[in-house]
Amino acid sequence: MAVIGLDLGGTKLAGAVFDASGAVLAEDHALIERRGGSEVGTLLIAVLNRLMAKAPSVDAIGISVPGISHTKTGRVWAPNIMGWDDYPLHDEVRASLSYEDLPVVIEADRSCCIMGEAWHGAARGCRNAIFLTVGTGIGAGIMADGRVLHGAHDVAGAIGWLALEQPWDDKYRACGNFEYYASGDGIARSARELLAERPMYRGTLRSIEGAALTAHDVFAAFEENDEIAVAALTHAIELWGKATANLVSLFNPERIVFGGGVFGPAARFLGQIAREAKHWAQPISITQVELAASVLGGAAALHGAGHLALRARTADAS
Repeated sequence: MAVIGLDLGGTKLAGAVFDASGAVLAEDHALIERRGGSEVGTLLIAVLNRLMAKAPSVDAIGISVPGISHTKTGRVWAPNIMGWDDYPLHDEVRASLSYEDLPVVIEADRSCCIMGEAWHGAARGCRNAIFLTVGTGIGAGIMADGRVLHGAHDVAGAIGWLALEQPWDDKYRACGNFEYYASGDGIARSARELLAERPMYRGTLRSIEGAALTAHDVFAAFEENDEIAVAALTHAIELWGKATANLVSLFNPERIVFGGGVFGPAARFLGQIAREAKHWAQPISITQVELAASVLGGAAALHGAGHLALRARTADAS
């Protein structure tokens, strides 16, 4: 048995052929560049066709998308891809295939990440686990009793909107309070706000102009014990800890896996995040959870898409 997993991101597309054990038999990738709308769909099908040509046979296709996958319609909302407000991805992929009985399944990237880590990553062997992805934005793939949670309208896990501070500020409207300060973009945003509040500061970050300041710069300055970087990351650690506490209290998971581009360099803070979470969480369940860094890294969603395809094929065969 061989299946294909595709991971569509905001800037690139990765694909792989997997066997039933999860071994990668072939790979392909492409850059999104300035494409939008049907151009991205065409690119995805081109990568899919190249992968199918590399496989002796294909039993199912799984696709990870950066947004919301509507399970009932197969349509996708992906805010980082122009023209994908309600894109008919399932129908387009299905129309490109020469045989009709091949399962095609689509999931949000956060759900694929927890599936990938549960298949052969940091959540292997778990039936109750969460993948907390912290990159440009923040999301959570939630597995409860062995099943990925979607919610009534497929939006479960959009935890960037967790309300962790008071009072409400209109600046949180676009991405939520948690994501505003604790995502990759949020860490840079926090540093810029601190720079504005501390006109006497003359450290490393003062020389970086406005929007050019990134989370990478903040992490680099943190290594030099820069006061702005320390303050911005201390705030992020506090929010990551509070969010962890809320997830533990709600779902009683065995493991929370931290991934995305920020974890990464923020994996060193897992001990501090655990200590912060302990202040806020349900006191029994916080002693029953393990915090871990992603094993699969940037490939978690791709492996999850492969596992999604494998599960679809198994379900179809039964």
